Amino acid sequence: MIPQVSIIMGSTSDLPVMEGAAKVLNELQIPFEMNALSAHRTPEKVEQFAKSAKDRGISVIIAGAGMAAHLPGVIAAMTPIPVIGVPIKATLEGLDSLLAIVQMPPGIPVATVAINGARNAGILTAQILATADDKLMKKVIDFKENLKEKIILANKDLSAVKYEFKV
Repeated sequence: MIPQVSIIMGSTSDLPVMEGAAKVLNELQIPFEMNALSAHRTPEKVEQFAKSAKDRGISVIIAGAGMAAHLPGVIAAMTPIPVIGVPIKATLEGLDSLLAIVQMPPGIPVATVAINGARNAGILTAQILATADDKLMKKVIDFKENLKEKIILANKDLSAVKYEFKV
């Protein structure tokens, strides 16, 4: 398989969060790769990755980073491929990461999801790819319909919860 998506994290300590994106892509059968790259510790490797991604067939990059969170923006500055930033909660409740990722200068956009929102990054990636793939669009529609079913079932379960003053 040739990966269509690249999941990049600043450190393997980000893996528990970034697995959210991997699980969605895996469920929707979208080939992906995962790598740890640091904008601060391995800037040459980040540049090499970003500049070669398009030629390697990557269509979307999901980049997670904590604290200063420069990784998504640095990658976006060096590639025409859409980059989705995932702020990782490392310090300051993740607000430092969120602001570092979302506040990009004009011309260098990074789509940004919620703090620790890698699952949504995976879903957004699938939606982007599905605009040019009818089979994937069907999978995305089914995936979202399944989310509705989970809530319907949850409400059935909640109706069985008893409290003295619950109406």
